[in-house]
Amino acid sequence: MDKIWLKNYPKGVPAEVDVDQYESLVDLLEESFEKYPNDGAYVLMDKMLTYGELDRQSVAMAAYLQSLGLKKGDRVAIMLPNVLQYPVAMAGILRAGLIVVNVNPLYTPRELEHQLNDSGSKAIIILENFACTLQEVIDRTPIEHTIIANIGEMLGGLKGVLVNFVVRHIKKGVPAYSLPQAIPFKTALATGRNMTLTRPEIASDDVAVLQYTGGTTGVSKGATLLHSTIVANLLMSEAWMQPALNKKPTTGQLTAICALPLYHVFAFVTCSLLSMRTGGLNVLIPNPRDLDATIKELKKYKFHIFPAVNTLFNGLNNHPEFKALDFSQLRISMGGGMAVQQSVAAEWLELTGCPICEGYGLSETSSGATCNPTDSDEFSSSIGLPLPNADIAILDDNGDLVPLGERGEIAIRGPHVMAGYWQRQDATDEVMTKDGFFRSGDIGVMDESGYTRIVDRKKDMILVSGFNVFPNEIEGIATAHPGVLEAAVVGVPDESAGEAVMLFAIKKDPALTEAELMEYCKDNLTGYKRPKIIEFRDDLPRTNVGKILRRVLRDEVVAKMQKSA
Repeated sequence: MDKIWLKNYPKGVPAEVDVDQYESLVDLLEESFEKYPNDGAYVLMDKMLTYGELDRQSVAMAAYLQSLGLKKGDRVAIMLPNVLQYPVAMAGILRAGLIVVNVNPLYTPRELEHQLNDSGSKAIIILENFACTLQEVIDRTPIEHTIIANIGEMLGGLKGVLVNFVVRHIKKGVPAYSLPQAIPFKTALATGRNMTLTRPEIASDDVAVLQYTGGTTGVSKGATLLHSTIVANLLMSEAWMQPALNKKPTTGQLTAICALPLYHVFAFVTCSLLSMRTGGLNVLIPNPRDLDATIKELKKYKFHIFPAVNTLFNGLNNHPEFKALDFSQLRISMGGGMAVQQSVAAEWLELTGCPICEGYGLSETSSGATCNPTDSDEFSSSIGLPLPNADIAILDDNGDLVPLGERGEIAIRGPHVMAGYWQRQDATDEVMTKDGFFRSGDIGVMDESGYTRIVDRKKDMILVSGFNVFPNEIEGIATAHPGVLEAAVVGVPDESAGEAVMLFAIKKDPALTEAELMEYCKDNLTGYKRPKIIEFRDDLPRTNVGKILRRVLRDEVVAKMQKSA
């Protein structure tokens, strides 16, 4: 199809960028190490890690990993939260010619065992807080080498000692474990410093990262991201953010707030790697759910880029101290991971003066695939336009293009799309078209300007008396009510209609009643879209990125219905 979106590209953004500038992701990172040796790359609890230090420490880690007998193409798992060891481990693995396997630190033993076995990881770098989980499964996995980190070791001096004491003995954050063959992270670095890294030849089509899908439906699969795949996404994203940075002068080092977990593709690429590409500073937020601690950190910096999910935007909006922060340098508020709600975006703009620029991407597309223009002055409620080099098509069930303005499955093609699912050709064949489009499973509508709106996931669609109902629409209406903080909508079994709409809501106004909210929905939604059941809750189940788990809510309701039947 014609790239109708190009006519609405921001000034200065090319239709295509040269994604072949680097042979590998390692080449791109080493260029930044060389260009910005004295600038801060990451900061945690006031401890700065410069690009020069990251360069030296990652070479030491790479040399140590090679000394273990790991060969080019072997997989190494990283099971770390947002701590300074993460970038050292990530860059070290890549520089040794190995493959990064990002692992959620909060995995259950069952989930961890699956991912280590599926990826064939031979080594793991893990925070001591989660070592007890590894202990339960390690004998049933291919793991041969374990490197254990602790939060305080890279903070240095008395601070590091105090932090470890609090984490271990006050907060009881390190359950007892026994991994007798494990090596401390600092020991690995010290040993590696006395070794010489044998630099491997890394080609653009070598695998760099296995980025596992969330696994909330079916078996978690590893999206195979090549060096060229990630480099392409970084260069495409870099070009896309320039209009915002050029629109109004900035001062100081480009600073990004990394409040999303680094093991997730959004933070891994859009926060960590993209910031390193531009010589920026990443401010690591270990636990964004602790809003008091998060705001305490934010007060220390004049930040330029703030990627987040709707949940975090909403939480900050409603924190009494948030509005007192310095937003004078904020140029890009990047929303992703889940739909950003209109009411949340409006409040964020009022408080910060910087509109939320919503984008869209998946593990399978190395993070971003589309985004709204970064120099926009308002929130669009769409996922924006395809990035340079990217194609978007809206397909029917037969794989044919639907007319503009009609619903269909969003499909994505470009150099940033994965090579396939790791060792799962059948699963790859299910999502890839013959002409190279990745079928996302998201239902969207593209307008004549090339902007796409997500209607919903195929699996989340509710069928009420033959009518399709899409939860995002109802959630958007509900959260626009001044008494509602957050909402989630699911379809539940119903004798007369097949399925009925059920709305879960967290109150902003304690006085809000079910009858009042039901009447509000009646005023704003046609009959079959209105919630039949409303349940108020104090919290909603979420992924570690903050995305609300509708499936968990639905399963809870169905289980109760079956029990009472």
